[in-house]
Amino acid sequence: MPVTLHRVDQATWDADAQVQQDLLRIYADAPPERLSLSPEDFISRHLAADRFFCCARFNDRLLGALAVQRDQEAWWLSHLCVRKTTRRRGVGTRLLTLTGEAAHAEGLRLCVANPQLPMADQLLLSRLGYRLTKTGDYFELDLPPKGAGQ
Repeated sequence: MPVTLHRVDQATWDADAQVQQDLLRIYADAPPERLSLSPEDFISRHLAADRFFCCARFNDRLLGALAVQRDQEAWWLSHLCVRKTTRRRGVGTRLLTLTGEAAHAEGLRLCVANPQLPMADQLLLSRLGYRLTKTGDYFELDLPPKGAGQ
């Protein structure tokens, strides 16, 4: 499945009704424990805080999303969710891989906060090269130095 990365910020959200519909559907499919707010409230609060989503796009539709908060050193990822109809097909893995490449291109690290992260998410992160930090409060992806191996 040829999945590409699509970044959704406030401007993209405001300009594209299909993006709005797809992102709302992605988070409406989220397991109940993944979101403490309605999908509408979660998305609007995330975007209003000058954050963005990295989304998996296939055939002009968004199939999965990651909430991203950026600081000067890293992209902090949370709320990974894939549409129910496309789960177990590698969309989440591909989304995390593409997001890692995008952050690395900007010279930033990828981190995922650990508080009560579901075991399935921990296993996926470990398989993709994320390692729990010494303090145990977040996972970090070990990326090669920018320019290495190119």
